[in-house]
Amino acid sequence: MSRSVWGYGGVFQQYWLCALVAVLQLPWCLTCVSPAVAEELPRAGTVFRARDTLDTSADGLQDAQQCLEGLRWKPADFEVRLEVPRDNEGDLLVRFPSPVSSGNGINDLVSMEWYAARDKDRRPCAADCVIVVHESGRGMTVGRIFARGLNAQGLHTFLIHLPGYGARRTPDAERAEKMLDGLKQAVADVRRARDAAASLPLISGRVFGVQGTSLGGFVTSTAGGLDAGFDRVFILLAGGNLHDVVLQGQKDAAKVRQRLEALGVKAEQIRELARPVEPLRVAHRLRPESTWLYSGKYDDVVPPACSHALAKAAKLPAGHHIEMAADHYSGILYLPAVIAEIRTKMNPQSVADMPAAGDDGSGEGN
Repeated sequence: MSRSVWGYGGVFQQYWLCALVAVLQLPWCLTCVSPAVAEELPRAGTVFRARDTLDTSADGLQDAQQCLEGLRWKPADFEVRLEVPRDNEGDLLVRFPSPVSSGNGINDLVSMEWYAARDKDRRPCAADCVIVVHESGRGMTVGRIFARGLNAQGLHTFLIHLPGYGARRTPDAERAEKMLDGLKQAVADVRRARDAAASLPLISGRVFGVQGTSLGGFVTSTAGGLDAGFDRVFILLAGGNLHDVVLQGQKDAAKVRQRLEALGVKAEQIRELARPVEPLRVAHRLRPESTWLYSGKYDDVVPPACSHALAKAAKLPAGHHIEMAADHYSGILYLPAVIAEIRTKMNPQSVADMPAAGDDGSGEGN
């Protein structure tokens, strides 16, 4: 696996396989709405009609309003097409047009891997779903751990490919300056992914969740703050003040900074590039009772101050900001427990607080 531009590399490679094995050994928690009724997945080539439900109501804060105006698009009808997946990458590949154009036809056709929920007899069944937003590693390894792990818990999961990744990858996808520039499109794609999933059969429509890790966590934070589209928001190893991560973060963040500096991009330009998608500008629009942030106490890629800033801006209550005794890479060891906890919180009947994965009993980490 190649080292990531920003997300997981180095020490991470020593941990991910054992974490994946542990995830797949988690207890099976069936959530099929109608387990007695045999269902079938639709075939590749099937097309469904969907419509945006984006509702960015006016915000009383001028800065938030300006942020929303820069991120919103005019709701429209759009097509959702199913394709044959690549080997071991879900049951089907879901394609739909991005609501934001980059001028590249390949990149502007969003793709996401559908891992279908199944009953005890391994038959597809109706269940709730989670949109999974991967880290910046080209292999999207952590994203797939979450997609497969939550799917093994009886949920439909959709691993969305961010701009320049997976089936959307183009020859210029490695360019460092494309990363921050493409985040506006990424935020829009994640929000539209919710409505694309809603158009598909077997999606119960009771609870729509979104989970993002590292770079994907920043995208998830902002996408979750657009409106009330997601019923549950789970953010891992991310936070606010995105520009500070690029300017101050170590290891992989430092490599992005060095590549941008080599292109002549100055600190103030990095701040301006990150500003349109800055999570803190819309963090107050997240619903505190249904948002959870998992951060690393010793994270030197996403400084803990960035995670604390998001928790404070979102007014997360006790138990909703969980500080794991880990850095940006060893946090992978907590994934089985985090996945099990997410599954519990996806229950439509309750979002009651419970002891959190990696919590040392001291309450929230704010």
